[in-house]
Amino acid sequence: MLISTGSMRAGKAAVLPEASDILALRHMARAAIDLDALGLTHLPLSASHDEVMYRNLQSVCKNYSSLGARRFFVARATEDGIKLELCRGAVSATNTVVCRLAAGIETMLQRVKMRAAGVRQREYVARVAEWNVTLDRARLEDFAAASEDRSLTEVAHKVLLEAGWFSN
Repeated sequence: MLISTGSMRAGKAAVLPEASDILALRHMARAAIDLDALGLTHLPLSASHDEVMYRNLQSVCKNYSSLGARRFFVARATEDGIKLELCRGAVSATNTVVCRLAAGIETMLQRVKMRAAGVRQREYVARVAEWNVTLDRARLEDFAAASEDRSLTEVAHKVLLEAGWFSN
């Protein structure tokens, strides 16, 4: 399993489909999953956002596995070891590589302002630097990749190469 992490608008959700397309061109069975999308819910029960998200991830990965996927590329801002272990457990991965996508604070702020124009924009803008500091402290990544001043294809290729999913 490959997990791309990073602060808000560091490039996780943008790199995910590009990396999936690169793997498709190489005929490599895979599943690309935006973990945040699996937790977009508000339920009347007492289930936490994370509980719902990781249960959904487990179900989705089981379905993909039954259809032949052996590689899972998951995008999720993972800020502590507990959530990393939840992700590993949900996917039942034997090998997990974590890539931190990184961009400058100003770049991420600009991206948030452009792409998160909804009711929570102010909250998201305020959290960019905070998330970056949290991820700096956690140091969960095996490697980092810059996601600015390069094409999306270059970033995705570097991530897959560094993760050992293929060689040049």
